Amino acid sequence: MLDISPRLEEGGEPLYLQLYQYFCTEIRERRLPSGTRLPSVRALSKFLHMSKTTVESAYHQLLAEGYIESRERSGFYVVDISWDGAIRVKKSGGGGSVAKKEWTDPEVPFPSIPFRYDFHQARVDPDSFPFELWRKYTNQVTRSENKSLLYYGDRQGEPELRQELARYLRRARGVQATAEQIVIGAGTQTMINLLGCLFGMRGQAVAMEEPGYQGVRRVFLNQGFDVRPIPLEEDGIDVQRLSESGARLVYITPSHQDPTGIVMPYAKRLKMLQWARQVEGYIIEDDYDGEFRYHGRPIPSLQGLDTAGRVIYLGTFSKSLLPSIRVSYMVLPEALLPLYQEHLADYDQSASRIHQQTLALFMKMGDWERHIRKMRTLYKNKHDALLGFLREEMGDSIRITGHDAGISVTVEVRSSCTSQELTERAASAGIRVYPTDHKWLHPTRQGHPSFQFGFGGQTVEEMEAGIRLLGEIWRPTFQG
Repeated sequence: MLDISPRLEEGGEPLYLQLYQYFCTEIRERRLPSGTRLPSVRALSKFLHMSKTTVESAYHQLLAEGYIESRERSGFYVVDISWDGAIRVKKSGGGGSVAKKEWTDPEVPFPSIPFRYDFHQARVDPDSFPFELWRKYTNQVTRSENKSLLYYGDRQGEPELRQELARYLRRARGVQATAEQIVIGAGTQTMINLLGCLFGMRGQAVAMEEPGYQGVRRVFLNQGFDVRPIPLEEDGIDVQRLSESGARLVYITPSHQDPTGIVMPYAKRLKMLQWARQVEGYIIEDDYDGEFRYHGRPIPSLQGLDTAGRVIYLGTFSKSLLPSIRVSYMVLPEALLPLYQEHLADYDQSASRIHQQTLALFMKMGDWERHIRKMRTLYKNKHDALLGFLREEMGDSIRITGHDAGISVTVEVRSSCTSQELTERAASAGIRVYPTDHKWLHPTRQGHPSFQFGFGGQTVEEMEAGIRLLGEIWRPTFQG
């Protein structure tokens, strides 16, 4: 066995975190070079006299962060972390029309008026999509002998994709799931619609973070749920206020709270699970961009910590691959499967079978995890560059939150203007920015204007030019 001698201390941080941090250091310092085979979970747990679950959790986080890879029937290997994700820089051409000064609905993601710089919070890098591989696998699944593809498929989703998802989620996010527990659908709102039907009686209470993702809130409101907003603390949703709300169903984004970016710590996750057990309720955990974490300690998914079957796990390929294929999924607790079969088994599948089977092949051949490792490095470079530009240009006049994860950061602007006025000023210079006002059920006038800045869809050069120009436009409004 490798010379592995981590210093692990009982009573401090969780052991899996200490073991994870040990391996991170060894890999970064090249003491575990690329290609090194790590001990099996069984062998390492026996050697260190710790549970296999602890070792598995540490390995899951190393996989999620791109430090190691899993090779089928072979084991875990250190990856080449010297790949620096060289960013393709395009010349912006200096042209581009300047937008007319007008206010547009912040919920409309792609306006018809032209913008030179668009900081949409959910755009992915268009130059990094693996077009050739995707075309190859699409051609493979659409061969003439595969005529069954022309018909309706499994209502719960293609079995091949659900099987691949179960394997991946177990390795990368610590999610405990079988293919039978997974339901595929066309987007997160479709998944929430299904859950609404599952739980549904009009007037039932559902708790949500305040502020929170307005797309999900709108679905709950349209279905007649009584949406109860729960304020946030520095470490996430206020569990005491949640307990007082009377709700037994809550929707949260614990790995990268939308829009503040708060990462819910381990201790609060345990409190959430305790709440769910006490009220016999359910937590809907939306892990919409959990693949991307750039700094700080990894936190296991709530579902992976849940021993009582009280967490419904949601995920999507919209941020990690591309939004246009409209493939999302949820992992139902085993206790809810009979209810799903009783009430929703006759609902036709909403996501394309062709895309599902293509994606299953993409995952099976290992290209999905290679793509995630590449994008994690690429987005880390863009993330760090955007933070640098914002700090250089706006300094103490802004407060940045929501960084170190996902493909956007949240910026609070100390300005004498409202968010609408700042958005109009930006639009007059051809810059599209996205205020967070609409993410509150009960908007408040207290505090400073807040915006989400996405970095996925622009080059570093475009981001720099956009932020420099935005600084010039906004600077006269900054408060001392």
